[in-house]
Amino acid sequence: MNKFILSCFCLFSLFLHSQDQVDGYTTSEEQNELKINGLFLILGAIEVDYQYLLNDESALGIDVLFAFDDETIDVNYYFSPYYRQYFGKKYATGFFVEAFGMLNSVDDYIYDSYHDESTNTYYSYSTYDDNVVDFALGIGTGVKLITKRGFIVEIDLGIGRNLFKNERDFTIIGKGGINLDYRF
Repeated sequence: MNKFILSCFCLFSLFLHSQDQVDGYTTSEEQNELKINGLFLILGAIEVDYQYLLNDESALGIDVLFAFDDETIDVNYYFSPYYRQYFGKKYATGFFVEAFGMLNSVDDYIYDSYHDESTNTYYSYSTYDDNVVDFALGIGTGVKLITKRGFIVEIDLGIGRNLFKNERDFTIIGKGGINLDYRF
């Protein structure tokens, strides 16, 4: 787990490099955004997001979620890099679509039952598999609204498919929320 967290911070630091010039011209727009998901805070997890704005229509970002309440959220953690395309009139705002990858971990219960024909009895059992790790690819959409001072409210929703543990219940995985952001 420590290697995972260290890898997340190393990749996160790659996005922190910003430029004051694009194609030889000084940019007047801020190109970094830091977000926190208010919905997941209520549900028992913390999700932070860093986004680097490439231009007025596109961005690269990284979502990191860690759950601290096992009762309400099935996902233990996820690390999700994404590419986002904006369709608004202002700089990197309005309606958007995104493509993402997601390294995720879930605690999985497997329920099964069988029928013993000799005694005409039904048996059921469950097993618990702690920390099932998988990788998903997915798409998402949402809307971003910004004030003149750089405060942002964003609502997003995405769905993806886990690629490797297809016999599990978690073949489809989602992400989304109500994000409070700041552009700097």
